[in-house]
Amino acid sequence: MYLLHHLLDPRPDDATQVAVVEGENEASFAALRSAAVAYAARLRGGGIQRGDRIGILLPKGREECAAIFGVSYADGVFVPINPLLKPAQIRHILADCGARVLITAQAMLEGLADHLAGLDLQTLVVPSQDVGSNEHARAAPSASIGEDLAAILYTSGSTGNPKGVMLSHRNLLAGARIVAKYLELKSSDRILSLLPFSFDYGLNQLLTAVQVRAAIVLQSFRLGNDIVDALSRHRITGLAGVPTIWTILARTAPKLATTPLPHLRYVTNSGGALPTDTVRRLRERLPQARIYLMYGLTEAFRSTYLPPDEIDRRPTSIGKAIPECEVFAVSPDGRRTRPGEPGILVHRGPTVSLGYWRNPTETAKVLRQNPLRPAEEGIETVCYSGDLVVEDEDGFFTFVGRSDAMIKSSGYRISPSEVEDALMATRAFRQIAVIGLPDDLLGQRVHAVAVPGPEPVDVAAILRGAARQLAPYMVPRMIELVPDLPTTPNGKVDYKRLVHDRGTGVDG
Repeated sequence: MYLLHHLLDPRPDDATQVAVVEGENEASFAALRSAAVAYAARLRGGGIQRGDRIGILLPKGREECAAIFGVSYADGVFVPINPLLKPAQIRHILADCGARVLITAQAMLEGLADHLAGLDLQTLVVPSQDVGSNEHARAAPSASIGEDLAAILYTSGSTGNPKGVMLSHRNLLAGARIVAKYLELKSSDRILSLLPFSFDYGLNQLLTAVQVRAAIVLQSFRLGNDIVDALSRHRITGLAGVPTIWTILARTAPKLATTPLPHLRYVTNSGGALPTDTVRRLRERLPQARIYLMYGLTEAFRSTYLPPDEIDRRPTSIGKAIPECEVFAVSPDGRRTRPGEPGILVHRGPTVSLGYWRNPTETAKVLRQNPLRPAEEGIETVCYSGDLVVEDEDGFFTFVGRSDAMIKSSGYRISPSEVEDALMATRAFRQIAVIGLPDDLLGQRVHAVAVPGPEPVDVAAILRGAARQLAPYMVPRMIELVPDLPTTPNGKVDYKRLVHDRGTGVDG
């Protein structure tokens, strides 16, 4: 296999093996392949050429799955767009990538019409009589190779325009192969998909499922109990989430404590540090499930994972490098850091992306020559994550914080995640985010924004307790109680927005 759609190459049981579950409907791998081939035929018939960008704006469902593979069959580049984005953001993505076609639904297109004006863009509306499945349909020969661009994933942000991360076929296939290996995925697995395919973590779930011929169950939810119901009804064996999802499950899903989930064999976390108290709660409620704590970034996909049997010994670690890759930390002067010394995490391996679409300046900041490789050994591009980590004597890494999100107060560098972990351990909050706000005297003051739990919160008592657990300069000046924390379209806490909304004033 060397192209994304080769994951769908026919196998003996494809006609009976369930590929996608959407509500009460199921589609086999043969049906998914034929639907994808039909998309490719329509795209080619519309004049799509190798390398053309195709936007995909669809509700999460079988059609989106088929469209992703269909674009690959057509030698195009798929650009999945999160439906939660606003019309202006959608227009930016389509204009920035120079999309030739937008695959979307009629209801979505109606709300976008005014914003698409002026774009040289064809639309392919789903469902359509022209896009359907045909079990006898055959894919046309492909001209692409593994190094060619397969997808552009736009990173979300609250300030400035999002950047498109370019991923090759080899990048995507390596990610699917590697994750399927260390999660020990097999065809009997049933994977619950809650994350959008515009998010690399969500997209990888689809690709790993197809790689091993597992079923992927597509689900949206409003409450934690909705997730529990889906886990039980669909006999889910694997669940991936970001910290927000795990907080909802651990703290606001009463059914999790009373619903038997004998089929659930693993859960995974990425997209941010998971508080140790949340890990503890999940282990209590899901004793049969193996918990994989992972770290990654879109520019290099997944970088590390912590094997489940290491959680007790290293509850705050992000683990070691994933298979086929190497990670290390470097100092500001480019040398490899010593154990215990903070440094920027650097990733090398087959999942390092091609950079940012039409943005060589930003690409050069992230993709650089391997600092540990002598020039005489040749050029090798590695990915600088921008995240501060510390490696221990055994080679396990601990996340310290974003290099651009570290709080500097009274000359001290403070890790937001360390403060968050201490405050979450009080069990008084459902969620908490720690940020640095401008301060004339301190440079930045530590400020906590928290969603309280069901019981009344004595903020003063919690701050007194924090003063016993943390160095004085790490204790928040205040804990601001809010009904919920803002999130990005991918479900992560939106720290930039928290800072922006509170950082305009300065006091001492």
